[in-house]
Amino acid sequence: MPHATPTAARRRRPGAGTWVLALAGVLLFALFVSLGHWQVERRAWKLALIARVDARLAAAATDAPGPAAWPAIGREADEYRRVKVSGTFLYDREVLVQASTVFGAGHWVLTPLRTPAGWTVLVNRGFVPPEGRAALLRPDGMRDVQGLLRITEPGGAFLRQNDPAAGRWHSRDVQAIAAAQRLEAVAPYFIDEAGDGPAPTEATAPVGPWPYPGMTVVAFRNSHLIYAATWYGLALMVVLAAWLVWRHRPGRPGPDDNSAPDNADPDTDRARKRHGADATRSMDER
Repeated sequence: MPHATPTAARRRRPGAGTWVLALAGVLLFALFVSLGHWQVERRAWKLALIARVDARLAAAATDAPGPAAWPAIGREADEYRRVKVSGTFLYDREVLVQASTVFGAGHWVLTPLRTPAGWTVLVNRGFVPPEGRAALLRPDGMRDVQGLLRITEPGGAFLRQNDPAAGRWHSRDVQAIAAAQRLEAVAPYFIDEAGDGPAPTEATAPVGPWPYPGMTVVAFRNSHLIYAATWYGLALMVVLAAWLVWRHRPGRPGPDDNSAPDNADPDTDRARKRHGADATRSMDER
């Protein structure tokens, strides 16, 4: 009766575990490639955003949007536009918003500006350290303001909520500040007032007078290419792992597997060898 050789035992059909592993590999490969493509798309979006903002920063200041334009104000189309506006500051409605800068902790000074048309816009007049709060400048009369249009920051900061009742503000939440200060007809944005000179650096820390304007930091993190390379690299590792598993699979023929058929009968094999030997002796006798 035929006996199975060791080679036949090795050449088993893939089991359920093998198919599950293969399916997991395919899913991981598809996931990593998709995430890589997503990061490439995000990079293209970020580069376009940076280009738009750079163009706005280089453009001349235009009139700050009035009530008719407020419903269309949005981050994508309007943030960091250079704008200008004239009006009278309402210092009795001023608030201080907690700020963290390269010069240390302090506050942004947000002061409502009432325009001749009757509507109001919050102006971030600049930064003040704790020791400068008692010496804030508050010029009277009609003021001309130029700066960057900024979108409201609702809610508060990370793990710190605004507390209007206590007068503690962690973000420049236009709607909440307007409600707490009983302001009407308030623009849904605020303006970061521009300074007269270059923005200060760590080497040229401001020393007053306060508040110190022109400290808006316009920077966008763009690491999407690194993230894309990481996801594509993981997808390549999945392919490499699959190749190694396939190369060393249990049913793969080995180098010695050609010596005999998988279902060869040992008795028949021995008979063939004896017949060959007898034929050789017969030829020698002739």
